[in-house]
This record gives sequence, C-alpha cells and structure tokens, in this order.
Amino acid sequence: MICPIYLVGYMAAGKSTVGRLLADMLGWHFVDLDDAFLQIHGYTTAEYIRQFGIDDFRRKEKYVLEDIADMSPYEQVVYATGGGYPCYEDNMECLKELGTSVYLRWNAEDLVSRLMLTDLSQRPVLQGRTKDELLTFVQPQLEAREPFYAQADYIIEAPGFIPEADQLIAEQICQLLKLKTK
Repeated sequence: MICPIYLVGYMAAGKSTVGRLLADMLGWHFVDLDDAFLQIHGYTTAEYIRQFGIDDFRRKEKYVLEDIADMSPYEQVVYATGGGYPCYEDNMECLKELGTSVYLRWNAEDLVSRLMLTDLSQRPVLQGRTKDELLTFVQPQLEAREPFYAQADYIIEAPGFIPEADQLIAEQICQLLKLKTK
C-alpha cells in the first residue's frame, strides 16, 4: 500500500517543502505535522518546547499525528513529520503501519548549510549557534537518529546542497513509488 506517505528526516531535510511539491505533483493533500500541532494546541512547536519542554512536546506530537491520520477523510495524503518524531517511542513502527515512510537522507554538512538559510530562532535547540557549532551539534544527533530514520520503507539520498534539491527529491519519490503525477 502506498497511501498515505510519511516523510521523515532531520531538521531542514526538506520534509515540508518536498511534501508540498510531492502532493502538488500527485494532486494529493498535504499535512505538515508542525502546522497541525499549532492548530490543535495553539502553539508553534518552538513555543511549546520553550514553555513545556521537549518531552511533553514529543508526547503531544505523537497524538497529533495519530489523531489526524484517524480523522482524515483522505487516503492520498503526504505528511511531513517533525525531525525527531520517528525517534520517540514506537513512532517509526506506527508510521510504517499507517502508510509508506520515506527517509530524506542528507549528510550533516549539507543539512547545516540548509539550516543556515532558515530562522534558527524557530528551532530552540539551535538558536544562537554558529555554523561550526551547528555542525558539532548536528553530526552526532544525526548519527544517533540514523537507525530510526533508516527503518523507513524507502530511503532517498539527497542530491547535495543545490537549489533544485527539493524538486529533484519529490520527482525521485514519484519514480521510486511508481506514482503517476497529475
């Protein structure tokens, strides 16, 4: 079964961007778990983590995705999960039971370059870090998360830090899953 598709990977791997591109290419629906969390709890993920802590956030995040998946009237949905979502409890197993999981795999250096293009104030664990400090943080965390991410049904190797990377990844997912674009 292909539907729905759950994108997993580290921060800045392009889960939201690729997810929107992929959903548009397929004519499917798109759900960003961070946006759903905001709608349900009234806090961005960054605000919630700052106020209540990462452990409470991870518990709530798990229920958000399960509730949305249960309530969705659509089968053809692309979900962008949070970067740490697959690494908490049995979340990766749950994703695989709910649909098809796809890991967007990047190397740490390219992820840091992508992170530097984002608003780091919206990422509490990265706020205020220099590029070198980011790499020192990202590398071991990415290595620790790799065993969780690698359980995905499919792994997409990122093409590198190039402007068209997200588009190429979305196209590669379509080809890999043999999905027809609209």
